[in-house]
Amino acid sequence: MNFNLSEEHLLIRDTARSFAQKELMPGVIERDNNQQFPSDGVKKMAELGFLGMMTSPNYKGGGMDTISYVLAIEEISKCDASAAVIMSVNNSLVCWGLEEYGTDKQKTKYLTKLASGELLGAFCLSEPEAGSDATSQKTTAIDMGDHYLLNGTKNWITNGSSASIYLVMAQTDVSKGHKGINCFIVEKEMMGFQVGKKEDKLGIRGSDTHSIMLTDVKVPKENRIGEDGFGFKFAMKTLSGGRIGIAAQALGIASGAFELSAKYATERRSFNKKIGEHQAIAFKLADMATKIEAARHLVLKAAWLKDNNQPYSKESAMAKLYASEVAMDVTIEAVQIHGGYGFVKEYHVERFMRDAKITQIYEGTSEIQRIVISRDILSQAEIY
Repeated sequence: MNFNLSEEHLLIRDTARSFAQKELMPGVIERDNNQQFPSDGVKKMAELGFLGMMTSPNYKGGGMDTISYVLAIEEISKCDASAAVIMSVNNSLVCWGLEEYGTDKQKTKYLTKLASGELLGAFCLSEPEAGSDATSQKTTAIDMGDHYLLNGTKNWITNGSSASIYLVMAQTDVSKGHKGINCFIVEKEMMGFQVGKKEDKLGIRGSDTHSIMLTDVKVPKENRIGEDGFGFKFAMKTLSGGRIGIAAQALGIASGAFELSAKYATERRSFNKKIGEHQAIAFKLADMATKIEAARHLVLKAAWLKDNNQPYSKESAMAKLYASEVAMDVTIEAVQIHGGYGFVKEYHVERFMRDAKITQIYEGTSEIQRIVISRDILSQAEIY
């Protein structure tokens, strides 16, 4: 096994690190306070090719591997997890899904603009009564011959008001259960499409999270992705890759909080010595670093499996499960190490702690990840 990153990987990591520290870190506290979308940062991410990293150059993407992608996500998350999730959704859920399962016409019309950053995408699966139970879709798509009529509400949509293209899951045949679900490419300008209220969130406050309402939205038949009934499978396959991105986001949140804590421990003094020289603090840092390194290996393994066309659903679930728990553990300890300063916004770690929590929830809660992992374990046990 080779644990060394290639020169290309190192260049991408360093480019992302420099961009995040110079462009995203300044103003991140104000954006968090004001729930302000990082418009300038997103434009610059597009210019750097970070919004379509894994998409083929044939569709104006970067043609990079998943390892490059998670390295960039980690570095950006060290400074601004909101910018990272905007990037993650566009890359993992929208661009990847379209390139993998879309028609040539869909790729030419939509993917090229999404991968280049000309347009931003959103992924619409969750509903008021369909979060972890994604099979219970209430949004409907009535087949009208040459088009579908979509009606329903989607909740907690990242890039909700900033996106132009939405991948919407809808039920076309209730009698078929999850096999009656389809995925549709919906344009923001389509009649009957409405962006709902913006959510006032605990963390990742710079990303715009909205509900989406669809009222008799007329969607051309050619905007359905895959064959009839493919929607649920599309969502699950896309989310398997998306979880690698969220795991990398969690890893970056943890790493960012750790780096600030290690620096603080060398500067802050108590009882006539640096606080890092006290065993209580030194051991906290040791545990934090060990957990982060273990999470990093899980994330990189899942990315490597995906790049090498090997099954990765279990590994992506493991990476997300563990990295998100590490993010919570490390950020809580980071606040503790900073003491009273950790409780105020100026020192960033309280923001990292708030941002960390969502990584245990979106794109499949930790409980769902355990279901995915245990099912895989038990299915393999049956073979033996």
